[in-house]
Amino acid sequence: MNKGIADTLPRVDQNSSSRPRVHGFFDRRTYSVQYIVSDPVTYLCAIIDPVLDYDEKSGSTATTSADAILEYVRTNGLTVAWILDTHPHADHFSAAAYLKESTGAPTGIGEHVVDVQRIWKNLYNLPETFPTDGSQWDRLFADGETFRLGEIEGRVMFSPGHTLASITYVFGDAAFIHDTLFMPDSGTARADFPGGNAHSLWRSLQSILALPDQTRLYTGHDYQPGGRVPAWESTVALQKAENAHIRGQDEANFIKLRTERDRTLPMPKLMLSALQINIAGGGLPEPESNGRRYLKIPLDAFENSVWG
Repeated sequence: MNKGIADTLPRVDQNSSSRPRVHGFFDRRTYSVQYIVSDPVTYLCAIIDPVLDYDEKSGSTATTSADAILEYVRTNGLTVAWILDTHPHADHFSAAAYLKESTGAPTGIGEHVVDVQRIWKNLYNLPETFPTDGSQWDRLFADGETFRLGEIEGRVMFSPGHTLASITYVFGDAAFIHDTLFMPDSGTARADFPGGNAHSLWRSLQSILALPDQTRLYTGHDYQPGGRVPAWESTVALQKAENAHIRGQDEANFIKLRTERDRTLPMPKLMLSALQINIAGGGLPEPESNGRRYLKIPLDAFENSVWG
């Protein structure tokens, strides 16, 4: 594995069969964390938020990060049962389509992805033939819906705010909370993307923090404040006690903090590239007559925003 693109930290020893095993893969280029969550009894696993490598300078794509996940699956004798995205990401390409082709496992995302598809279809001026019904995924999950990962039940929590479509996956005592809460020293996710909302984010955070205190929380990014080593696992109790944006805040103060902070943040550098791929379930644009694929970037679409 090329550690300059995807890196892993040592796995926590998890011998109990009553809870899932979790392994995180840190992508240094985008500060994203990809996960394998597995049932220790049946060895069935789900891949969550996989990254398709993209170099914005050269326009090249690669599957190094996704192949590292597949190698981990093979080495540990796992069978991929699900390929799951928590939301359409703005900072990396999804490798869901590639992993589905490689494993045959079904893909899933929250049912409100259709709302995100409609927004970005208009921004990209995509052809009428581009579907906005979520059919690029095999399963669209509703709030409260359950499904199986071997002997472990998976449950879906609708957790919007960062995006219109964000969901949290809960497997046993492990919750994959995407871009809601970061590690406690980093606070919470921004809520100023198209369709984002700080009020909704606050409500989603309260739902996550209402899980049992010992619930393991796995975040979607780590920006390594102060240059510390990458980290991505916390607990509900730790977040309630130490999160820089949650501790001691009520809803009004949180919204004020979040809104003021978001005004200072630049647009993610891959956002206009990534959303075109990610609203298509990780599918790359079809090759044109010369055999090459092309991204479509809307010029001046945000000229009246803080990003302009």
